[in-house]
This record gives sequence, structure tokens and C-alpha cells, in this order.
Amino acid sequence: MSRKILFIVNPNAGKKISGKLIETIRKEFPSSIHNDITIWKDREHFHEIIESLKIGNYTDAVAVGGDGTVNQVAKTILNTGIKLGIVPAGSGNGLARSLGISVKTEEAIKQIAIGDSILIDSGTVNGIPFFCTSGVGFDAHIGRLFATSEKRGLKSYVKISLREFSSYKPKDYKIIIDGKELDRKAFLITVANAGQYGNNFYIAPQAKLNDGLFHIVILKPFNLFGGTGTVLKVLRRKANEAKLIETFTGKEIFIKRAGPGSIHFDGEPQTEDEELHYILHPKSLKVIVGNVFDGL
Repeated sequence: MSRKILFIVNPNAGKKISGKLIETIRKEFPSSIHNDITIWKDREHFHEIIESLKIGNYTDAVAVGGDGTVNQVAKTILNTGIKLGIVPAGSGNGLARSLGISVKTEEAIKQIAIGDSILIDSGTVNGIPFFCTSGVGFDAHIGRLFATSEKRGLKSYVKISLREFSSYKPKDYKIIIDGKELDRKAFLITVANAGQYGNNFYIAPQAKLNDGLFHIVILKPFNLFGGTGTVLKVLRRKANEAKLIETFTGKEIFIKRAGPGSIHFDGEPQTEDEELHYILHPKSLKVIVGNVFDGL
């Protein structure tokens, strides 16, 4: 079957996508493969784009943007057989990095043209699809603040995190993993389908996108001095060896807290009820991978 590709561009992603990037796609992508480019104007227009994607018999949907853009496109093609491609243009680019997709536009375009693909798992939290990570605690709190910040990028994220660290208080949680109950006071809890948040920051280095499991990471309360070693472990892709971190695996997770609050999924913040219900959906999304993908 010949391929028919739709590039879906979010011009407001990351540091805002320039016309130069779009022109690069037009110039570099092989003309021998049918492809169209559409610019995502607003939420209502996105629904029209997805309808066109499905009735137009496209084989591939390529998200051009950051993690939020990727999540929006990916969740609309779950279980359809349409392949997801990514031209990363955001702050973290978590799923793209996890799939071995280059953050260099020209190289990412070449990888999409080759079209090597696999099936990966996805997750839902209270029915909301996600593909990399989701969770509660400090990172969800920072995600909410970062979403309203005028400045984007890793530097801004780190600045907000450092500012908020001293005042943030760990919370009490009841966690149920495949029926097993745990009570924990935690700085954060991450439910990981992929190993990283983004920017190659691996919170769950043992997680694989197609292993049929969530990796649940619990970061215990700590002081700044004690946390330094944990950060170094994370940066070295050895978070599972850190003394302050507990890791479990499972397919269905409940997280219960004192009341409604912030969560994050693929870097996107949202307010949800006091109880969170996570479900793993095995091999539910076909994705294009890079030639350095090591997740098999």
C-alpha cells in the first residue's frame, strides 16, 4: 500500500514554529511520497483536520510541534492503524526522543520518509490518553506554573522548579497497583509508559514503550542535600538505583489523595479529582521510529 502523509503543524508549539521549518519540510521531504501540510489554527480547526485525516485515507499523521501537539494528534489515531510520525519542535520532546527521532528537523524528515514503525502501548488517566508519563506531586505543580509562564524552554522550567522547591510540601497518597495497596508520603509519583519526561531526563530508565507495563516511580520526601545524589542518578539513567526512589510495575493503578489537584500527562497540566485511575492499553498506537531506537 502506498503511503499518504499529512503533516499537522502547530505554529504555537514550543518556541513557536517558524515558516522556515515548514519550508524545510516542503523542500526536504521526498516528492515521491504523497504528502500534504496543514496548519493547525485553533481547537475547532483541529477537529476538522482530524476528520480530513480519517476520510482522506491518510496512512501517516505527522505531528509537528511539542509534546502537547504530539499528544493531541496521537490520541485521535489510537487503534486506527494510522502511523504517528513526529517532527519535534517543543521544549522536552519526550516521545520523539524515546522513539529515537532526531530533534534536528532534516534528520527527523528522513526518518519519517523511511517509515520504520512499531506498535507501542499507551495509557489513560481518568480516561485521558497519554504516551510518555503522567503523575502527581511536585512535577505536576511545576507543570501548571510552567504552562502559564511567558517564557518557555528548559531554562524557564528549571528556574520555576528552583523557586518552588523550598515551599512545596510532600503529600500523602494511597496507591493501588494491580490490587496491591501502598500508603506513601511522596514528593511526586510518576506513572511511566516511556522512560523519560523529555530532554533525556529519565525518571524510569527501565520502562519501555512496548513492554506491556507501567513503571510507577515514587520519589520520597528529601532535603536539597539528599536530593543531589538522586538528580545525578536520574541524569545518568540510573534513577531506579537511587535510595530515595521506589519503582513498581503494573497495568492498572489507582492513586488517591486528600482532594482534587494538579496532574500532568505528557507535559500537559490539568486539574483532576482526588482519585486517579490509570489503565495500560497494550500495542494501541503505531509509531514511526528512528534508526537509533533501542526500545525493542
